[in-house]
This record gives sequence, structure tokens and C-alpha cells, in this order.
Amino acid sequence: MKLLVTGGAGYIGSATAQLLLEEGHEVVVLDNLYTGHREAVPDGAAFVEADLLDVAKVREVFRTHRPEGVLHFAALSLVGESMQDPGKYFYTNVTGAVNLLEAMREAGTRLIIFSSTAAVYGSPEKMPIAETTPTVPTNPYGESKLMIEKILGWYHETHGIRWVALRYFNACGAVEGRGEDHEPETHLIPLLLLTALGKRKIFKVFGDDYPTPDGTCIRDYIHIHDLARAHVLALDEKAVGAYNLGTTTGNSVKEVLEAAEKVIGKPIPHEIAPRRPGDPPALVAEHARITKELGWEPECSTLDEIIGSAWAWHSSHPDGYATK
Repeated sequence: MKLLVTGGAGYIGSATAQLLLEEGHEVVVLDNLYTGHREAVPDGAAFVEADLLDVAKVREVFRTHRPEGVLHFAALSLVGESMQDPGKYFYTNVTGAVNLLEAMREAGTRLIIFSSTAAVYGSPEKMPIAETTPTVPTNPYGESKLMIEKILGWYHETHGIRWVALRYFNACGAVEGRGEDHEPETHLIPLLLLTALGKRKIFKVFGDDYPTPDGTCIRDYIHIHDLARAHVLALDEKAVGAYNLGTTTGNSVKEVLEAAEKVIGKPIPHEIAPRRPGDPPALVAEHARITKELGWEPECSTLDEIIGSAWAWHSSHPDGYATK
């Protein structure tokens, strides 16, 4: 297929674009490079530097390239920033998605695979989280993603656009030539590894008094290779609606810290800090639906695999994509 990948210069988008190319698809990457990196766009993909808020440019991309489907990763994604500036998130994420859908409708493109998030669930009490768990976001970022899912449902009903929303839990790890390079960095594993490299002074464990076995928060860590595979499988015509992507197990912050120290072979400076407001004790996904319908299972699910791949990336790219 000929596929448009929005946000294809970003962390997960670029890894997915690479896998799509390896699977024989033709790929066009659209990215405004606000948080993405031109160096991450895989060889073999056409690249268009554009913003989804630029309606004329988005329509031009569809007229020029005529994609058969869209994989939509482009979005703002910092929870803390969304709490400080919700308007920015609703305008950028939701308006951008509507502009994209309108261009798809006009061009006759009838498939969109959407990069959603576990943040649509908020802080559920029951674990693991299934797709039937009530969606009650606790921040504007999660709310913006849920709004887009609802909009996708209406475009499916009114215009016949098939939609798939993949609700990620904690994306992590690296693939050949592609890893995490965010500014600011907020993800746990790269923060640990950047501390090990001396790029940060100390790693903070936010709270050790949660009602979990070791007192630290539990999250569901999923390798970006597994996320990319799920997007390829979602091209299947029988896929529609929302699917969770997780491992069903989860690991605590302390477990991740200990695994990182084991992988790199030395202690990582760390300290216990106060809890962050709004951090739930545990977030773990059930992935039975995508396993049953599309045959997806996480393949790179151990902490050693995840952290080992991330360490290979960070140690060879200590300054991210700016590393010479």
C-alpha cells in the first residue's frame, strides 16, 4: 500500500515507517519537525515538512501522493504541559486530526490508524485495563486523544473511513538507528540511561510509599518494535476500533532501575523524591482483543531486552540525533 505517516520523524512514527518499508509498503512521511528529527526518517520514505494545521498544505500532500491509508502519530504529548496549556493541546491535536480527516475524505482515503494512549483511561482502580474500562482522562492530553477517537468513530459512520486506535502504555526501547531523543525528556528509561551517561546528575524516584509490592509505581513497558508490528497488523481489513497495546504484567520503577544497573554494569545515582500529583499506583494493560483478532503478542517484552536496546542507542548517541 501507499501510506502516509504523520509524525514519521518522531520516536514511534519513524520506527513504524521503517518497518512498513521493510514489509514492502510505499511510505510518505509528513512531519513539522517540531519534536521530530529529520535524521530519523528512514531511507526510502518520501518526506514532506508540513504542519497538520496548514490545511492547504495537507490537502496538497493528498493530491500529490494519493495515499491509500494514513498512520497518524503527529501530536503534542507532554502531560504536564497539557495541564499548563490545555488550549494548545486541544487546538493542535484535535484540529490537526480534523484537518487530516477532511483531507482524507476529499481524497477518498478510507483508512486511518491512530496513535492513541493509555491516558484515555485516567486512573482506573481495576487492573489489568481492558478496552471496556471506562475512559475518564485526568489531563488534557488524554482528553484530546479520546476526543479524536470519538471523532474517528463519527467519520467512520458518516464517511466510511475505517479507523483503528492503538492505545499505547509505556513505549520504550530502541530499534536499529532509532531511539528516544526528546526535549524535554520525560520518559523513565531514557532518564535513567542519561543519568548513567553523566548527562543528568541524578535520577529521581517519585514516591516509594505506593500500595505496590516495593512501594514504587508500576507501569506496563512495551518495546517500540512491538508497537510498530501492531501498526502493520492493523492494516488488516478486519481491524476496527480501539485496541490496547501492553504486556499484561508491568514493572515497578525500582525493578526498572535495578534492571538498568544490571544491563549497564554499574550503579545509577538516584534519590527518592516526593510523589508527583496524579500518578496512579499502577497502570497495566490487557491485550486480549488484539491478540484474538490480529494475532499480536509482545515479542520484546523483557526489561533486559528493552533496556539493552535503549542502552545501545543512548551509548552510541549520547547527544541524540545531534551526535556526530
